[in-house]
Amino acid sequence: MDWMAWTWPTAIFFTVIATLLIAFTVLAIRFPETPRRGVLGMETTRGDRLFITLLGSAFINLAWLGIVGAYQPYALIVCLVYAAAVFRWV
Repeated sequence: MDWMAWTWPTAIFFTVIATLLIAFTVLAIRFPETPRRGVLGMETTRGDRLFITLLGSAFINLAWLGIVGAYQPYALIVCLVYAAAVFRWV
């Protein structure tokens, strides 16, 4: 990891994102879905909801960092609740 000066948390973060993308690609191939209309009134697929979740989680973490400080484990819990809500209702 010295070639990019990565830390372990950074490597884990990108590994999780890559794993999610691979898993959602396999799901899309094995179990195709039709877009569904959620609370927002727009049609979304699994991939759309994953993108909305990742984008929202980034904003949640930035807001948490600005308001609370560097202690992020509780922000992860908020992001998981947000992700569950997005995949359930959006």
